[in-house]
Amino acid sequence: MSNQSSYDVVVVGAGNAALCAALAAREAGRTVLVLEKGTERKRGGNSYFTDGAIRFAYNDINDIRQLIPQLSDEEADKIVMPEYSTNDYYDDIMRVTGGKSMPALANHLVNESYQTISWMKGHGVEFELNYSNQSFEKEGQFHFWGGLPVKTHNIGMGLIKALFARAEELGVDIWYSSKAIELKTENGKISSVIVDQSNQTIEISASSVILACGSFEANKQMRSEHIGKDWEAAIVRGTEYNTGDGLTMALALGAQKYGEWSGCHSIGTDYNAPKVGDFTKPGDIFKKHSYPLSIMLNKEGERFVDEGADFRNYTYAKYGREILKQPDHVAYQIYDQQVRPMLRKEYNLDEATYYQADSLEQLVEKLPVNKESFLNTIAAYNDAVEEGYYNPTVKDGKSTKGITPPKTNWALPIEQGPFYAFPVTCGITFSFGGVLVNTSSEVLNENSEPIAGLFAAGEMVGGIFYENYPGGSGLMSGAVFGKTAGTSAARYVERKNTNIPS
Repeated sequence: MSNQSSYDVVVVGAGNAALCAALAAREAGRTVLVLEKGTERKRGGNSYFTDGAIRFAYNDINDIRQLIPQLSDEEADKIVMPEYSTNDYYDDIMRVTGGKSMPALANHLVNESYQTISWMKGHGVEFELNYSNQSFEKEGQFHFWGGLPVKTHNIGMGLIKALFARAEELGVDIWYSSKAIELKTENGKISSVIVDQSNQTIEISASSVILACGSFEANKQMRSEHIGKDWEAAIVRGTEYNTGDGLTMALALGAQKYGEWSGCHSIGTDYNAPKVGDFTKPGDIFKKHSYPLSIMLNKEGERFVDEGADFRNYTYAKYGREILKQPDHVAYQIYDQQVRPMLRKEYNLDEATYYQADSLEQLVEKLPVNKESFLNTIAAYNDAVEEGYYNPTVKDGKSTKGITPPKTNWALPIEQGPFYAFPVTCGITFSFGGVLVNTSSEVLNENSEPIAGLFAAGEMVGGIFYENYPGGSGLMSGAVFGKTAGTSAARYVERKNTNIPS
Protein backbone atom coordinates (compact mmCIF):
# COMPACT_ATOMS: atom_id res chain seq x y z
CA MET A 1 0.00 0.00 0.00
CA SER A 2 1.34 3.39 -1.00
CA ASN A 3 1.55 6.15 1.61
CA GLN A 4 0.75 8.74 -1.04
CA SER A 5 -1.97 11.12 0.13
CA SER A 6 -2.73 12.95 -3.12
CA TYR A 7 -3.87 11.59 -6.48
CA ASP A 8 -5.04 12.91 -9.80
CA VAL A 9 -7.81 10.30 -9.95
CA VAL A 10 -9.38 8.27 -7.15
CA VAL A 11 -11.57 5.38 -8.29
CA VAL A 12 -14.13 4.13 -5.77
CA GLY A 13 -14.76 0.43 -6.40
CA ALA A 14 -12.69 -2.38 -7.86
CA GLY A 15 -14.83 -4.30 -10.31
CA ASN A 16 -14.81 -4.30 -14.09
CA ALA A 17 -16.04 -0.71 -14.49
CA ALA A 18 -13.70 0.66 -11.83
CA LEU A 19 -10.61 -1.10 -13.13
CA CYS A 20 -11.33 -0.08 -16.73
CA ALA A 21 -11.60 3.49 -15.45
CA ALA A 22 -8.32 3.17 -13.56
CA LEU A 23 -6.51 1.75 -16.60
CA ALA A 24 -7.79 4.48 -18.91
CA ALA A 25 -6.76 7.23 -16.50
CA ARG A 26 -3.38 5.67 -15.84
CA GLU A 27 -2.53 5.16 -19.51
CA ALA A 28 -3.27 8.87 -19.95
CA GLY A 29 -0.46 9.61 -17.48
CA ARG A 30 -2.48 10.33 -14.33
CA THR A 31 -1.72 9.10 -10.81
CA VAL A 32 -4.50 6.72 -9.81
CA LEU A 33 -5.76 5.20 -6.57
CA VAL A 34 -8.36 2.41 -6.46
CA LEU A 35 -10.37 2.02 -3.24
CA GLU A 36 -11.71 -1.49 -2.65
CA LYS A 37 -14.19 -1.78 0.21
CA GLY A 38 -13.62 -5.53 0.48
CA THR A 39 -10.55 -7.45 1.45
CA GLU A 40 -8.05 -8.56 -1.18
CA ARG A 41 -9.58 -12.04 -1.07
CA LYS A 42 -13.04 -10.57 -1.76
CA ARG A 43 -12.03 -8.04 -4.37
CA GLY A 44 -13.69 -7.48 -7.71
CA GLY A 45 -17.29 -6.60 -6.92
CA ASN A 46 -20.09 -8.24 -8.85
CA SER A 47 -17.76 -8.75 -11.81
CA TYR A 48 -16.04 -11.57 -9.95
CA PHE A 49 -19.29 -13.57 -9.94
CA THR A 50 -20.28 -13.13 -13.58
CA ASP A 51 -20.12 -15.95 -16.09
CA GLY A 52 -18.22 -13.53 -18.32
CA ALA A 53 -20.63 -13.19 -21.24
CA ILE A 54 -20.15 -9.73 -22.73
CA ARG A 55 -22.33 -8.19 -25.45
CA PHE A 56 -20.82 -6.04 -28.20
CA ALA A 57 -21.58 -5.19 -31.80
CA TYR A 58 -19.68 -7.06 -34.53
CA ASN A 59 -19.90 -7.67 -38.26
CA ASP A 60 -18.95 -11.31 -38.69
CA ILE A 61 -16.65 -14.12 -37.57
CA ASN A 62 -13.61 -12.09 -38.61
CA ASP A 63 -14.37 -9.46 -35.95
CA ILE A 64 -14.63 -12.27 -33.41
CA ARG A 65 -11.30 -13.73 -34.51
CA GLN A 66 -9.60 -10.39 -33.86
CA LEU A 67 -10.52 -10.89 -30.22
CA ILE A 68 -9.82 -14.64 -30.16
CA PRO A 69 -6.73 -15.07 -32.37
CA GLN A 70 -6.30 -18.68 -31.26
CA LEU A 71 -9.48 -19.62 -33.16
CA SER A 72 -8.24 -21.82 -36.00
CA ASP A 73 -9.48 -21.83 -39.59
CA GLU A 74 -10.80 -25.36 -39.07
CA GLU A 75 -12.78 -24.34 -36.01
CA ALA A 76 -14.05 -21.17 -37.66
CA ASP A 77 -15.35 -23.15 -40.63
CA LYS A 78 -17.68 -25.03 -38.30
CA ILE A 79 -19.22 -21.87 -36.87
CA VAL A 80 -22.36 -20.08 -38.03
CA MET A 81 -22.03 -16.55 -36.64
CA PRO A 82 -24.86 -14.15 -37.54
CA GLU A 83 -23.96 -10.46 -37.73
CA TYR A 84 -24.84 -8.40 -34.68
CA SER A 85 -24.69 -4.77 -35.80
CA THR A 86 -24.78 -1.59 -33.75
CA ASN A 87 -28.36 -1.17 -34.95
CA ASP A 88 -29.21 -4.68 -33.71
CA TYR A 89 -27.69 -3.92 -30.32
CA TYR A 90 -29.43 -0.56 -29.98
CA ASP A 91 -32.76 -2.04 -31.08
CA ASP A 92 -32.41 -4.85 -28.52
CA ILE A 93 -31.81 -2.34 -25.72
CA MET A 94 -34.79 -0.27 -26.76
CA ARG A 95 -37.03 -3.30 -27.26
CA VAL A 96 -36.41 -4.90 -23.88
CA THR A 97 -36.56 -1.58 -21.98
CA GLY A 98 -39.80 -0.55 -23.66
CA GLY A 99 -38.07 2.40 -25.35
CA LYS A 100 -37.16 3.95 -21.98
CA SER A 101 -33.37 3.76 -22.27
CA MET A 102 -31.81 7.19 -22.75
CA PRO A 103 -30.85 7.26 -26.45
CA ALA A 104 -27.59 9.14 -25.94
CA LEU A 105 -26.33 6.69 -23.33
CA ALA A 106 -27.57 3.63 -25.21
CA ASN A 107 -25.89 4.83 -28.39
CA HIS A 108 -22.63 5.48 -26.54
CA LEU A 109 -22.68 1.97 -25.12
CA VAL A 110 -23.43 0.39 -28.48
CA ASN A 111 -21.10 2.46 -30.63
CA GLU A 112 -18.13 2.12 -28.27
CA SER A 113 -18.63 -1.57 -27.53
CA TYR A 114 -16.29 -3.16 -30.09
CA GLN A 115 -13.58 -0.55 -29.67
CA THR A 116 -13.73 -1.02 -25.91
CA ILE A 117 -13.56 -4.79 -25.97
CA SER A 118 -10.58 -4.57 -28.33
CA TRP A 119 -8.98 -2.13 -25.87
CA MET A 120 -9.59 -4.63 -23.03
CA LYS A 121 -7.84 -7.32 -25.07
CA GLY A 122 -4.89 -4.95 -25.44
CA HIS A 123 -4.72 -4.76 -21.66
CA GLY A 124 -4.50 -8.51 -21.24
CA VAL A 125 -8.13 -9.61 -20.93
CA GLU A 126 -8.60 -12.90 -22.78
CA PHE A 127 -11.79 -13.98 -24.52
CA GLU A 128 -13.26 -17.24 -25.75
CA LEU A 129 -16.36 -18.45 -27.56
CA ASN A 130 -19.40 -19.07 -25.40
CA TYR A 131 -20.18 -22.47 -26.90
CA SER A 132 -22.00 -24.02 -23.96
CA ASN A 133 -24.54 -21.28 -23.35
CA GLN A 134 -24.96 -19.50 -26.69
CA SER A 135 -24.83 -22.13 -29.42
CA PHE A 136 -26.47 -25.33 -30.52
CA GLU A 137 -24.76 -27.97 -32.61
CA LYS A 138 -26.61 -28.92 -35.77
CA GLU A 139 -25.27 -31.10 -38.58
CA GLY A 140 -21.68 -30.63 -37.47
CA GLN A 141 -21.87 -26.85 -37.18
CA PHE A 142 -22.25 -24.61 -34.15
CA HIS A 143 -25.02 -22.06 -34.62
CA PHE A 144 -24.61 -19.05 -32.35
CA TRP A 145 -27.69 -17.08 -31.39
CA GLY A 146 -28.79 -14.07 -29.39
CA GLY A 147 -25.91 -11.70 -30.13
CA LEU A 148 -23.76 -12.97 -27.26
CA PRO A 149 -21.09 -15.33 -28.64
CA VAL A 150 -18.09 -14.26 -26.52
CA LYS A 151 -17.19 -14.47 -22.86
CA THR A 152 -14.11 -13.69 -20.82
CA HIS A 153 -11.64 -16.50 -20.27
CA ASN A 154 -12.16 -18.22 -16.91
CA ILE A 155 -15.39 -16.27 -16.39
CA GLY A 156 -15.45 -13.35 -13.93
CA MET A 157 -12.40 -14.62 -12.04
CA GLY A 158 -10.32 -14.42 -15.21
CA LEU A 159 -11.59 -10.94 -16.04
CA ILE A 160 -10.81 -9.56 -12.59
CA LYS A 161 -7.43 -11.28 -12.39
CA ALA A 162 -6.39 -9.82 -15.76
CA LEU A 163 -7.57 -6.29 -14.93
CA PHE A 164 -5.88 -6.25 -11.53
CA ALA A 165 -2.65 -7.61 -13.01
CA ARG A 166 -2.62 -4.87 -15.62
CA ALA A 167 -3.48 -2.14 -13.10
CA GLU A 168 -0.61 -3.23 -10.86
CA GLU A 169 1.73 -3.43 -13.85
CA LEU A 170 0.90 0.15 -14.83
CA GLY A 171 1.43 1.46 -11.31
CA VAL A 172 -2.13 1.95 -10.13
CA ASP A 173 -2.25 2.04 -6.32
CA ILE A 174 -4.88 -0.25 -4.76
CA TRP A 175 -6.10 -0.02 -1.17
CA TYR A 176 -8.13 -2.88 0.28
CA SER A 177 -10.59 -2.74 3.18
CA SER A 178 -10.95 0.94 2.31
CA LYS A 179 -14.45 2.37 2.24
CA ALA A 180 -15.05 5.82 0.76
CA ILE A 181 -17.55 7.57 3.02
CA GLU A 182 -17.61 11.21 1.88
CA LEU A 183 -16.59 13.44 -1.02
CA LYS A 184 -15.26 16.93 -0.32
CA THR A 185 -15.31 19.93 -2.64
CA GLU A 186 -13.61 23.33 -2.82
CA ASN A 187 -15.08 26.11 -4.94
CA GLY A 188 -17.57 23.62 -6.36
CA LYS A 189 -14.90 21.14 -7.50
CA ILE A 190 -13.97 17.74 -6.12
CA SER A 191 -11.02 18.15 -3.74
CA SER A 192 -10.75 15.03 -1.59
CA VAL A 193 -12.21 11.70 -0.48
CA ILE A 194 -12.77 10.67 3.14
CA VAL A 195 -11.89 6.99 3.59
CA ASP A 196 -12.66 4.60 6.45
CA GLN A 197 -9.76 2.16 6.59
CA SER A 198 -9.78 -0.34 9.45
CA ASN A 199 -11.78 2.11 11.58
CA GLN A 200 -9.26 4.86 10.86
CA THR A 201 -10.42 7.94 8.95
CA ILE A 202 -8.10 9.16 6.19
CA GLU A 203 -8.52 12.13 3.86
CA ILE A 204 -7.09 11.67 0.37
CA SER A 205 -6.56 14.72 -1.81
CA ALA A 206 -8.08 14.06 -5.24
CA SER A 207 -8.32 16.21 -8.35
CA SER A 208 -11.11 13.94 -9.59
CA VAL A 209 -13.18 10.99 -8.40
CA ILE A 210 -14.76 8.17 -10.37
CA LEU A 211 -17.60 6.38 -8.59
CA ALA A 212 -17.82 2.78 -9.80
CA CYS A 213 -18.81 0.92 -6.64
CA GLY A 214 -22.11 -0.61 -7.67
CA SER A 215 -25.67 0.20 -6.79
CA PHE A 216 -27.65 -0.75 -3.67
CA GLU A 217 -28.61 -4.37 -4.36
CA ALA A 218 -26.84 -5.71 -1.23
CA ASN A 219 -28.57 -3.18 1.04
CA LYS A 220 -31.75 -4.84 2.35
CA GLN A 221 -33.15 -1.55 3.68
CA MET A 222 -32.63 0.31 0.39
CA ARG A 223 -34.10 -2.60 -1.58
CA SER A 224 -37.19 -2.49 0.59
CA GLU A 225 -37.45 1.30 0.36
CA HIS A 226 -36.98 1.66 -3.38
CA ILE A 227 -38.00 -1.66 -4.98
CA GLY A 228 -40.49 -3.07 -2.50
CA LYS A 229 -40.89 -4.90 0.79
CA ASP A 230 -40.77 -8.35 -0.85
CA TRP A 231 -37.25 -7.65 -2.06
CA GLU A 232 -35.92 -8.12 1.46
CA ALA A 233 -36.29 -11.86 0.68
CA ALA A 234 -34.20 -11.81 -2.49
CA ILE A 235 -30.88 -13.64 -2.60
CA VAL A 236 -27.92 -11.35 -3.36
CA ARG A 237 -26.12 -13.06 -6.22
CA GLY A 238 -22.90 -11.05 -6.02
CA THR A 239 -20.79 -9.09 -3.59
CA GLU A 240 -22.12 -8.11 -0.19
CA TYR A 241 -20.35 -4.74 -0.50
CA ASN A 242 -22.64 -3.03 -3.03
CA THR A 243 -24.70 -1.16 -0.46
CA GLY A 244 -25.29 2.15 -2.23
CA ASP A 245 -22.30 4.04 -0.81
CA GLY A 246 -21.46 5.75 -4.09
CA LEU A 247 -25.04 6.80 -4.65
CA THR A 248 -25.27 8.25 -1.15
CA MET A 249 -22.07 10.27 -1.63
CA ALA A 250 -23.07 11.51 -5.09
CA LEU A 251 -26.56 12.56 -4.03
CA ALA A 252 -25.10 14.40 -1.04
CA LEU A 253 -23.17 16.55 -3.55
CA GLY A 254 -26.33 17.33 -5.51
CA ALA A 255 -26.13 14.65 -8.19
CA GLN A 256 -29.33 14.08 -10.11
CA LYS A 257 -31.05 10.84 -9.14
CA TYR A 258 -31.84 9.02 -12.35
CA GLY A 259 -33.07 5.79 -13.85
CA GLU A 260 -35.45 3.16 -12.57
CA TRP A 261 -34.88 3.16 -8.82
CA SER A 262 -37.80 0.78 -8.40
CA GLY A 263 -36.31 -1.75 -10.81
CA CYS A 264 -33.46 -4.21 -10.90
CA HIS A 265 -31.80 -7.06 -12.73
CA SER A 266 -32.96 -10.29 -11.12
CA ILE A 267 -33.03 -13.91 -12.16
CA GLY A 268 -34.27 -17.34 -11.27
CA THR A 269 -31.56 -18.92 -9.16
CA ASP A 270 -31.27 -22.17 -7.25
CA TYR A 271 -33.59 -22.15 -4.25
CA ASN A 272 -30.70 -23.22 -2.01
CA ALA A 273 -28.14 -20.74 -3.35
CA PRO A 274 -26.12 -18.76 -0.76
CA LYS A 275 -27.83 -15.64 0.58
CA VAL A 276 -24.90 -13.54 -0.69
CA GLY A 277 -22.21 -14.34 -3.22
CA ASP A 278 -19.80 -17.03 -2.06
CA PHE A 279 -16.22 -16.18 -3.08
CA THR A 280 -15.25 -19.84 -2.63
CA LYS A 281 -17.67 -20.78 -5.41
CA PRO A 282 -17.12 -18.06 -8.01
CA GLY A 283 -18.92 -17.78 -11.28
CA ASP A 284 -22.59 -17.77 -12.04
CA ILE A 285 -23.08 -21.38 -10.95
CA PHE A 286 -26.46 -21.17 -9.20
CA LYS A 287 -28.50 -19.59 -12.00
CA LYS A 288 -31.07 -21.76 -13.79
CA HIS A 289 -31.39 -20.37 -17.31
CA SER A 290 -32.76 -23.20 -19.44
CA TYR A 291 -36.30 -22.24 -18.45
CA PRO A 292 -37.33 -21.48 -22.10
CA LEU A 293 -37.27 -25.27 -22.54
CA SER A 294 -39.36 -25.78 -19.40
CA ILE A 295 -42.65 -24.79 -17.94
CA MET A 296 -42.48 -23.03 -14.56
CA LEU A 297 -45.11 -23.60 -11.90
CA ASN A 298 -45.56 -22.04 -8.49
CA LYS A 299 -46.57 -23.87 -5.29
CA GLU A 300 -50.23 -23.56 -6.22
CA GLY A 301 -49.54 -25.44 -9.43
CA GLU A 302 -50.01 -22.40 -11.69
CA ARG A 303 -47.87 -21.14 -14.55
CA PHE A 304 -47.18 -17.41 -14.35
CA VAL A 305 -44.96 -16.40 -17.32
CA ASP A 306 -44.57 -17.24 -20.99
CA GLU A 307 -41.36 -19.23 -20.68
CA GLY A 308 -40.81 -19.16 -24.44
CA ALA A 309 -41.57 -15.49 -25.06
CA ASP A 310 -38.03 -14.87 -26.34
CA PHE A 311 -34.51 -16.18 -26.08
CA ARG A 312 -33.25 -16.42 -22.52
CA ASN A 313 -30.92 -13.44 -23.18
CA TYR A 314 -33.91 -11.11 -23.36
CA THR A 315 -36.14 -12.39 -20.54
CA TYR A 316 -34.00 -13.75 -17.71
CA ALA A 317 -33.24 -10.34 -16.18
CA LYS A 318 -36.94 -9.67 -15.58
CA TYR A 319 -38.27 -13.13 -14.72
CA GLY A 320 -36.59 -13.16 -11.32
CA ARG A 321 -39.06 -10.62 -10.03
CA GLU A 322 -41.94 -12.71 -11.36
CA ILE A 323 -40.68 -15.64 -9.27
CA LEU A 324 -40.39 -13.35 -6.24
CA LYS A 325 -44.11 -12.58 -6.56
CA GLN A 326 -45.05 -16.24 -6.18
CA PRO A 327 -46.08 -17.85 -2.86
CA ASP A 328 -43.02 -18.34 -0.64
CA HIS A 329 -40.92 -16.81 -3.46
CA VAL A 330 -40.42 -20.19 -5.13
CA ALA A 331 -41.16 -21.80 -8.50
CA TYR A 332 -40.37 -25.14 -10.11
CA GLN A 333 -38.88 -25.59 -13.56
CA ILE A 334 -40.24 -28.82 -15.02
CA TYR A 335 -38.39 -30.82 -17.69
CA ASP A 336 -38.68 -34.26 -19.20
CA GLN A 337 -36.07 -36.49 -20.77
CA GLN A 338 -36.61 -34.99 -24.24
CA VAL A 339 -34.93 -31.75 -23.21
CA ARG A 340 -32.83 -32.80 -20.20
CA PRO A 341 -29.67 -33.36 -22.33
CA MET A 342 -30.08 -29.84 -23.77
CA LEU A 343 -29.96 -28.03 -20.44
CA ARG A 344 -27.14 -25.65 -19.64
CA LYS A 345 -24.18 -26.90 -17.67
CA GLU A 346 -25.31 -25.36 -14.36
CA TYR A 347 -28.01 -28.05 -14.17
CA ASN A 348 -25.32 -30.74 -13.96
CA LEU A 349 -23.29 -29.22 -11.13
CA ASP A 350 -23.17 -30.73 -7.67
CA GLU A 351 -24.67 -27.48 -6.34
CA ALA A 352 -27.87 -27.91 -8.37
CA THR A 353 -31.01 -28.75 -6.37
CA TYR A 354 -33.50 -30.98 -8.17
CA TYR A 355 -36.09 -33.70 -7.83
CA GLN A 356 -36.35 -36.66 -10.22
CA ALA A 357 -38.96 -39.36 -10.76
CA ASP A 358 -40.07 -41.80 -13.43
CA SER A 359 -43.59 -40.41 -13.60
CA LEU A 360 -45.15 -37.01 -13.07
CA GLU A 361 -47.30 -38.44 -10.28
CA GLN A 362 -44.20 -39.67 -8.47
CA LEU A 363 -42.45 -36.35 -9.06
CA VAL A 364 -45.25 -34.27 -7.60
CA GLU A 365 -45.31 -36.43 -4.47
CA LYS A 366 -41.79 -35.17 -3.72
CA LEU A 367 -42.74 -31.50 -3.96
CA PRO A 368 -44.37 -29.24 -1.34
CA VAL A 369 -47.05 -28.09 -3.80
CA ASN A 370 -50.76 -28.34 -4.55
CA LYS A 371 -50.43 -31.74 -6.16
CA GLU A 372 -53.79 -31.93 -7.96
CA SER A 373 -53.45 -28.46 -9.45
CA PHE A 374 -49.84 -29.15 -10.43
CA LEU A 375 -50.75 -32.26 -12.43
CA ASN A 376 -53.83 -30.60 -13.98
CA THR A 377 -51.74 -27.65 -15.19
CA ILE A 378 -49.19 -29.93 -16.82
CA ALA A 379 -51.96 -31.97 -18.47
CA ALA A 380 -53.61 -28.79 -19.79
CA TYR A 381 -50.30 -27.56 -21.11
CA ASN A 382 -49.60 -30.86 -22.87
CA ASP A 383 -53.02 -30.77 -24.53
CA ALA A 384 -52.40 -27.19 -25.70
CA VAL A 385 -49.10 -27.86 -27.48
CA GLU A 386 -49.43 -27.28 -31.22
CA GLU A 387 -47.75 -29.33 -33.91
CA GLY A 388 -44.59 -27.84 -35.45
CA TYR A 389 -40.85 -28.12 -35.88
CA TYR A 390 -38.97 -27.85 -32.62
CA ASN A 391 -35.70 -25.90 -32.95
CA PRO A 392 -34.01 -24.27 -29.91
CA THR A 393 -31.56 -22.35 -32.16
CA VAL A 394 -34.31 -20.02 -33.42
CA LYS A 395 -37.61 -18.68 -32.17
CA ASP A 396 -39.40 -21.65 -33.71
CA GLY A 397 -43.00 -20.55 -33.19
CA LYS A 398 -43.85 -23.98 -31.80
CA SER A 399 -46.44 -22.79 -29.33
CA THR A 400 -49.51 -23.56 -27.29
CA LYS A 401 -53.11 -22.69 -28.05
CA GLY A 402 -55.93 -21.93 -25.65
CA ILE A 403 -54.06 -21.55 -22.35
CA THR A 404 -52.94 -18.51 -20.35
CA PRO A 405 -50.15 -17.66 -20.23
CA PRO A 406 -49.21 -19.13 -23.58
CA LYS A 407 -45.86 -20.62 -24.41
CA THR A 408 -44.87 -18.85 -27.61
CA ASN A 409 -41.82 -20.89 -28.65
CA TRP A 410 -40.20 -24.24 -27.84
CA ALA A 411 -43.40 -25.88 -26.61
CA LEU A 412 -43.00 -29.64 -26.25
CA PRO A 413 -45.33 -31.92 -24.30
CA ILE A 414 -43.86 -33.04 -21.00
CA GLU A 415 -44.36 -36.75 -21.48
CA GLN A 416 -41.10 -38.71 -21.58
CA GLY A 417 -39.69 -39.88 -18.26
CA PRO A 418 -37.73 -39.49 -16.20
CA PHE A 419 -39.07 -36.10 -15.15
CA TYR A 420 -37.25 -33.32 -13.31
CA ALA A 421 -38.19 -30.38 -11.09
CA PHE A 422 -35.64 -27.67 -10.29
CA PRO A 423 -36.77 -25.31 -7.51
CA VAL A 424 -35.79 -21.67 -8.06
CA THR A 425 -36.13 -18.42 -6.21
CA CYS A 426 -35.27 -14.80 -7.00
CA GLY A 427 -31.68 -13.61 -7.00
CA ILE A 428 -30.95 -9.88 -7.38
CA THR A 429 -27.92 -8.95 -9.48
CA PHE A 430 -27.97 -5.17 -9.52
CA SER A 431 -30.48 -2.38 -9.12
CA PHE A 432 -31.22 -0.04 -12.02
CA GLY A 433 -31.33 3.15 -9.95
CA GLY A 434 -28.34 5.44 -10.42
CA VAL A 435 -27.26 8.98 -11.13
CA LEU A 436 -27.44 10.92 -14.36
CA VAL A 437 -24.27 11.09 -16.43
CA ASN A 438 -23.52 12.37 -19.91
CA THR A 439 -21.59 10.54 -22.62
CA SER A 440 -18.34 11.73 -21.02
CA SER A 441 -19.37 9.92 -17.80
CA GLU A 442 -19.55 13.24 -15.94
CA VAL A 443 -22.03 13.17 -13.07
CA LEU A 444 -24.72 15.81 -13.58
CA ASN A 445 -26.52 17.86 -10.96
CA GLU A 446 -30.21 18.72 -10.72
CA ASN A 447 -29.72 21.32 -13.47
CA SER A 448 -28.11 18.65 -15.69
CA GLU A 449 -24.76 20.39 -15.36
CA PRO A 450 -21.51 18.52 -14.58
CA ILE A 451 -20.30 18.37 -11.00
CA ALA A 452 -16.69 19.38 -11.58
CA GLY A 453 -14.32 16.46 -11.13
CA LEU A 454 -16.96 13.80 -10.45
CA PHE A 455 -17.52 10.87 -12.82
CA ALA A 456 -19.42 7.58 -12.63
CA ALA A 457 -19.49 4.21 -14.35
CA GLY A 458 -20.99 0.74 -14.08
CA GLU A 459 -24.10 0.22 -11.98
CA MET A 460 -23.85 3.84 -10.81
CA VAL A 461 -25.07 4.99 -14.24
CA GLY A 462 -28.84 5.43 -14.33
CA GLY A 463 -31.01 5.61 -17.40
CA ILE A 464 -29.77 2.74 -19.56
CA PHE A 465 -31.66 -0.27 -18.24
CA TYR A 466 -35.35 -0.29 -17.35
CA GLU A 467 -37.33 -3.39 -16.32
CA ASN A 468 -34.96 -5.61 -18.31
CA TYR A 469 -31.72 -5.67 -20.27
CA PRO A 470 -30.07 -7.69 -23.05
CA GLY A 471 -27.83 -10.32 -21.44
CA GLY A 472 -24.15 -9.39 -21.31
CA SER A 473 -24.85 -5.65 -21.50
CA GLY A 474 -23.95 -5.01 -17.87
CA LEU A 475 -20.29 -5.99 -18.29
CA MET A 476 -20.07 -4.08 -21.55
CA SER A 477 -21.68 -0.97 -20.07
CA GLY A 478 -19.27 -1.13 -17.16
CA ALA A 479 -16.28 -1.37 -19.47
CA VAL A 480 -17.48 1.34 -21.90
CA PHE A 481 -18.43 3.90 -19.26
CA GLY A 482 -15.44 2.91 -17.12
CA LYS A 483 -13.03 3.57 -19.98
CA THR A 484 -14.91 6.77 -20.79
CA ALA A 485 -14.80 7.93 -17.17
CA GLY A 486 -11.07 7.28 -16.87
CA THR A 487 -10.32 9.11 -20.11
CA SER A 488 -12.59 12.03 -19.17
CA ALA A 489 -11.16 12.30 -15.66
CA ALA A 490 -7.60 12.37 -17.02
CA ARG A 491 -8.58 15.08 -19.48
CA TYR A 492 -10.30 17.06 -16.71
CA VAL A 493 -7.19 16.90 -14.51
CA GLU A 494 -4.99 18.03 -17.37
CA ARG A 495 -7.23 21.03 -18.03
CA LYS A 496 -7.36 21.80 -14.32
CA ASN A 497 -3.58 21.63 -13.97
CA THR A 498 -3.06 23.96 -16.93
CA ASN A 499 -5.95 26.27 -15.94
CA ILE A 500 -7.83 25.57 -19.15
CA PRO A 501 -11.57 26.19 -18.68
CA SER A 502 -13.77 23.07 -18.78
